[in-house]
Amino acid sequence: MYYGHELQFGTFITPRNGPPHAAVRLAELSEASGYDLVTFQDHPYQPAFHDTQTLLTWVAARTERIHLSANVANVPLRPPAVLARAAASLDLLSGGRFELGLGAGGFWDAIEAMGGRRLTPGQAVDALSEAIDIIRGIWDQGDRTRFEVDGRYHRVSGAKRGPAPAHNIPIWIGALKPRMLRLVGRKGDGWLPSLAYLQPGDFAKGNATIDEAARAAGRDPREIRRIVNVGGRFSAGSGGGFLDGPAEQWVDQLLPYVVDDGVGTFILASDDPGTIQHFAVEVAPALREAVARELRRSDAATVVAPSTWVARSSAVRAKRRDGIDYDGLPPALAADAIEPGDAGYTRVRSTYLRGGSPGLVLRPRTPEEVALAVGYARTHRGLPLGVRSGGHGISGRSTNDGGIVIDVSRLDGMEVLDASSRLVRIGAGARWKDVAEFLAPHGWALSSGDYGGVGVGGLATAGGIGWLVREHGLTIDHLRAAELVLADGRIVRADAAEHPELFWAVRGAGANVGIVTAFEFEVDEVGDVGFAQLAFDASDTVGFLQAWGDWVVDAPRDLTSFLIMGGAAPGQTRVAQVMAVVDSDDPATVLERLQPLAEVAPLLAQDVRITSYRQVISNSSDDAHGAEGEPLSLSGLIGRVTPEFARDAARFLDDGGTYFFQLRAVGGAVHDVAADATAFAHRSSEFSVVALGTARLRTDELWRELIAPHVDGAYLSFDTRQDDEQVEAVFPPATLARLRSIKAEVDPDNLFRDNANVRPM
Repeated sequence: MYYGHELQFGTFITPRNGPPHAAVRLAELSEASGYDLVTFQDHPYQPAFHDTQTLLTWVAARTERIHLSANVANVPLRPPAVLARAAASLDLLSGGRFELGLGAGGFWDAIEAMGGRRLTPGQAVDALSEAIDIIRGIWDQGDRTRFEVDGRYHRVSGAKRGPAPAHNIPIWIGALKPRMLRLVGRKGDGWLPSLAYLQPGDFAKGNATIDEAARAAGRDPREIRRIVNVGGRFSAGSGGGFLDGPAEQWVDQLLPYVVDDGVGTFILASDDPGTIQHFAVEVAPALREAVARELRRSDAATVVAPSTWVARSSAVRAKRRDGIDYDGLPPALAADAIEPGDAGYTRVRSTYLRGGSPGLVLRPRTPEEVALAVGYARTHRGLPLGVRSGGHGISGRSTNDGGIVIDVSRLDGMEVLDASSRLVRIGAGARWKDVAEFLAPHGWALSSGDYGGVGVGGLATAGGIGWLVREHGLTIDHLRAAELVLADGRIVRADAAEHPELFWAVRGAGANVGIVTAFEFEVDEVGDVGFAQLAFDASDTVGFLQAWGDWVVDAPRDLTSFLIMGGAAPGQTRVAQVMAVVDSDDPATVLERLQPLAEVAPLLAQDVRITSYRQVISNSSDDAHGAEGEPLSLSGLIGRVTPEFARDAARFLDDGGTYFFQLRAVGGAVHDVAADATAFAHRSSEFSVVALGTARLRTDELWRELIAPHVDGAYLSFDTRQDDEQVEAVFPPATLARLRSIKAEVDPDNLFRDNANVRPM
């Protein structure tokens, strides 16, 4: 039976420790020769061998593409919980290239000599079964229950789960006897025997035993890859026996194992460089061609075309959400898609502040694949659709519950298009700290929020209120063109001359009109800057707010400042955290800009330095977002900080309505752009106001009573509300009418609606 797995090839190398790097060089040769996999036997009791787990780590660091595995790991000497963490770590470090081969034991005298427990064959199978449960349990970081396995041979009692591997690490089991074969069928992802230990007909019998056990466990036998170790000798003459002859003979003799017995991977057991190269050049491509010919001739109902079967275990498929046609996913998207049961799901389900449980996360690599993802989303119109770039997502719109997320983080390329005009192209999936690092060697920068972990796509379609905003304007004010995928799958370029209405809409309401895949920005020349982090005694909250607001508005445009406050605990001083950037590398100028504020209130702490914009924005980690719950974020735009606003903001804080209250400068150069030039129309504002809270804190109620009367407009990226009232706050009437007309043209069915949704006219 052919099981539909794409044919792969690997090598099986002896991990001899002398000369020390011989095995590593053979692994490098395997990669250079085009093999898919390199494996090493694991005999921890053998003093003439390298430790296989250590060797695998070294080989992973010396290679780039090839997958790695033990062939097979000696479980009696490798505690399963520790082995699980080692496997996940190596998979993460190698970019998802580790596979886990497991063996039940053998050589019991040597195992016992190393401190292992001697087991009977039946006990060894049971011990391996327990070990598999522990390994998979450690990897299941999404399971929040206490992890307990009270086995006879292995146990864990409250072990912490994680880390989750980079991909669904398959567990391949080395097995020959019926009891082990049944374990493969129940729990394995692959069967890994050596043909040298099998008699004619044994492989077919083994398949039958595995398939029967798999079906009894509710599994599809196709989940289980059939992998075999093979060895032989290349010689000029034929007739020398099995795999003893020219390459053509090898192809003829291996072919039935694929088309009749379903072998998906052949692993060549050889330490001879010439044999490794000969097999790669003469056997592997010819065998692939022969398999393709045989499959084209076959009309058997059991045949599945290679590459169309993406093997996910029954356990993974059991976590699929209703309403999603997982099997209908285009092949170009399927390999990198992440489902709720996949290993990487915990890293993509949530955003910076909001927890999510999407049913499918698509991760396209090209605009064409984004178009495929959009087409797939159109067939699921009844489900939520989130679009994510860097995954920050304060508004929460880039994740959902049970829907689809299109994650464009892999479209993160950057290039200089024209150095003379400082024109650069930035992929929507890049993060702003990466952009700053890319621009820094040129002496350039682009004002872009205050946090380096934010993705380019979300911010650059909403506005972009950053550290240089008063001097250089919003991020969207530097946009010269955008490449985007429309709801009908078209890929278009929008600029002032081509699709000008779309270009207008992208700058402030881009999430409503398509998925931007790349931006062209004209960036600024920016050298070192002054960066101040100051903490003030804000006991006189009203006075401090008003003084800070006046200081910002009246300062030269080379100064931009943000302020953060929270509710003071009883008996404690309220602290105002003030951050400011002064676009100058002259310490005297920086201090001159800061001095007026220093005289307003007692200064509790200060850090003022001359640094690069890249350092200012490099303030985020590379850790995946893992938020839970659904916080409330409210946004508004105001003019100057009036005495009335300062009074009501102080009351808002005193009444405990928020644990995070921020004011951001938005004036200066933002005023220089006409209100109707972009979809971001609130050009007369001086400050953005943001409050985070919960229903328990009565945040929304207090906001409406105390803050809302002072605001004129809102900034959509900072607001979790998605109702029509909020959309009308973000977009003034004339702007909203124009957007609705554009939406009717490019997205009449309102596919892109799970945001601050502009409904088509």
